[in-house]
Amino acid sequence: MKRNDIRNVAVIAHVDHGKTTLVDQMLRQSGLFRSEELDKLVGGQHGLIMDSNDQERERGITILAKNCGIRIGDVKVNLIDTPGHADFGGEVERILKMADGAFVLVDSAEGPLPQTRFVLRKAFAAGLKPIVIINKIDRPDARIDDVHSFMFDLFIELGADDETANFPIIYASGRNGVATTDMKVEPKDLRPLFDAILEKVPAPDVDETAPLQMQVAALQYSEFVGKIAIGKVYAGKIKKNQKVTVVRQTDGTTFPDVVVQLREFDRLAQREVDEIRAGDICAVVGLDDAEIGDTICDFEKPAALPPLTIDEPTLDMVFKVNDSPFAGQDGKPMTSRELRDRLNKELHHNVALRVRPGERESEFFVSGRGLLHLGVLLETIRREGGEVAVGKPKVIMKEINGTKHEPFEHLVVEVPTEHHSSVIRLVLERQGDFQKMENHGTTTQLEFYIPARGLIGLRTQVLTATQGTAIMHHNFHEYRPAKAAMPGRANGVYISKETGKVTAYATEDLSGVLFVSPPDAVYEGQIVGEQPRDNDMVVNCTKMKPLTNMRASGSDKAAVLKPPRQYSLEGALEYIEDDELVEITPTSVRMRKMYLKESDRKKLGRSKG
Repeated sequence: MKRNDIRNVAVIAHVDHGKTTLVDQMLRQSGLFRSEELDKLVGGQHGLIMDSNDQERERGITILAKNCGIRIGDVKVNLIDTPGHADFGGEVERILKMADGAFVLVDSAEGPLPQTRFVLRKAFAAGLKPIVIINKIDRPDARIDDVHSFMFDLFIELGADDETANFPIIYASGRNGVATTDMKVEPKDLRPLFDAILEKVPAPDVDETAPLQMQVAALQYSEFVGKIAIGKVYAGKIKKNQKVTVVRQTDGTTFPDVVVQLREFDRLAQREVDEIRAGDICAVVGLDDAEIGDTICDFEKPAALPPLTIDEPTLDMVFKVNDSPFAGQDGKPMTSRELRDRLNKELHHNVALRVRPGERESEFFVSGRGLLHLGVLLETIRREGGEVAVGKPKVIMKEINGTKHEPFEHLVVEVPTEHHSSVIRLVLERQGDFQKMENHGTTTQLEFYIPARGLIGLRTQVLTATQGTAIMHHNFHEYRPAKAAMPGRANGVYISKETGKVTAYATEDLSGVLFVSPPDAVYEGQIVGEQPRDNDMVVNCTKMKPLTNMRASGSDKAAVLKPPRQYSLEGALEYIEDDELVEITPTSVRMRKMYLKESDRKKLGRSKG
């Protein structure tokens, strides 16, 4: 039977194409909230209602998929906002299993980009028939007809059948809160979106008399009730205090448990209820051992649902216990046991992450979908007060038919036309394959296939070459035979010889770029700058000016120092080489050599030689 009183809709798109802004406007126009109530949630700012995480608001991206429940007349709508960045694709893949329909947003000027292709492919794999929203129609450089054609071509390329390729289309401006199905009709509000949910999104097809089947798609944690399992009820009913059997996705084993509390999504919160029927999305409290992908079943008739499939990670990084001389000054150094427990906790809800023991007890290999994916985890750990050291990111190689293969990414760069030759040169130097170039007035869109390891550090170089005007997007494409070794960092670094405070006297004559400035504290083995030559140099940047008992007038001069180069967490990870680490504390991001003493580094060099 069809449950016509329910609609489950996911909003998917490429990063920065306006998903969250549009969802915010839908909430404001739903009639369920007072404007002051929503403004309070975002601290008086406009928008970003669904981006409730601190990092999401600071970075301006969606990291975690989130649910909210609104009503359109007598119909309850479970609205799911998903991340748009490729590194958080694991969130999109499992959340789409809960939806019966999807809005696919595409920018009216940029058109479909790599993540648009990715989320659309996943929507088709989940059996959804997406509704296309061409967003930002108020842009002066909008090319709406071309973007419509590009989306049709993309649907056909991804194997859509005739019915799916004849997709409904809505033209919208999320920022202005308006939409229309006909560009000849001036848009006034988002009513066409609400109508499309009722008319174009299919009602869930359910059997309420069948034994209970609910699949866990996400996990939350509460200080008061512990683990909260979120998922869709596919069959039967789930009730408060009900005895259930949980079937593991990993090995098919089962264990009994009891539903302590049951919650439905009501507006932006969760409301406790006694029963949830098939077709709805809910949160279950009390199943402390349930994991993502597990099936919550009838106690006497357990039957597992098909497992959730998540694409494999493509990037490896070593997480180590922080053993620098400054460990413990800013935060709490994590022991190997604490670091292992923290990573295992992350595995409970971060399904695209993998962790395995390293060569030493204090090391762990952590694998993720990209640098931003792992960077967000590291930023979370530092905000919790922890300290950790991490090594250079490395791509995960695979052996296919006896040949070493590496991941390739589909890279799209939008750049002012006068800089496009610089971008092409940089990407080709990193063994990228040039695909096509499109001119969009004053900007040019370039497309490449590039080894994933070629992307590490590329963003900084491209922004430097284009004076910060380039916009880069990339997404995993496929595994291909591995190419030759990639060129490393062109310049060597300055390494501190002593532990102490940086002085102007010691650093004023150093050429190149410094990463520190007086009176920053540094330690032996810390990287304090970049020098013009290609070799590393040990320098004493803490030397004090000697005092004399005779001074002539004008013998002292004021030191003129250039401002130091500041690196973000991800920027530092891109910069370091194989023999270096990034030390991450609550207040500092420092780069250092793996072996702090110069004698140890020389011994290692001789042993390798």
